[in-house]
Amino acid sequence: VQLVESGGGLVQPGGSLRLSCAASGFTLDDYTIAWFRQAPGEEREGVSCISSSDGSTYYADSVKGRFTISRDNAKNTMYLQMNNLKPEDTAVYYCTATPDESALLIWHEYDYWGQGTQVTVSS
Repeated sequence: VQLVESGGGLVQPGGSLRLSCAASGFTLDDYTIAWFRQAPGEEREGVSCISSSDGSTYYADSVKGRFTISRDNAKNTMYLQMNNLKPEDTAVYYCTATPDESALLIWHEYDYWGQGTQVTVSS
């Protein structure tokens, strides 16, 4: 079981990035999937998730209207489209998955984690 993120980098405020997370060893469609982030000295924060029960999406208030989570079942890959990025979005971003269909944005509900990708928003 493996999750591999890509797509992080340095972007100016107001810019966009799309993070990708390729899964292997299991089928993402059967799992609740999520993105978390962690800034230096801060706790890991849930950003967004897609429930495996009905496909509902959830977002942290800090990213609503700017970030979009999605999944491509044919590619077994999940994405996080981030628009209008702000300096406070700077963090290491992690993709994660769990078979628990009731999981939301609590980090310890998740079983499988990627290695993380750095996103830095700065001018």
